[in-house]
Amino acid sequence: MWGRIRKSSTRFVNSLRTEARTGREPRPHNLFEAAAAYVSACAEDDQDRVEEAAAWVSPEALSFGVNELACRAVIALARERDESPRTVARALLGLPAA
Repeated sequence: MWGRIRKSSTRFVNSLRTEARTGREPRPHNLFEAAAAYVSACAEDDQDRVEEAAAWVSPEALSFGVNELACRAVIALARERDESPRTVARALLGLPAA
């Protein structure tokens, strides 16, 4: 019984610590970090960073993250320009107005 109490209290005390733990692997990248790094590297034509960001998550997760980033960017630009997202998306792609 004392072992369980000691183990629980140790976990609790460790969760309260704010300093970085040494000897642990760094936190893995999430799909939104990968998408942001991937898209910005593509925009800057930096193939090394593109490959690095693509390796952080699965291709499916990266695709989802890039899609989410594109949606948010079009919405933000549409609000800024006071236009519809459809108009902004077509303009960004160089398509004629629908």
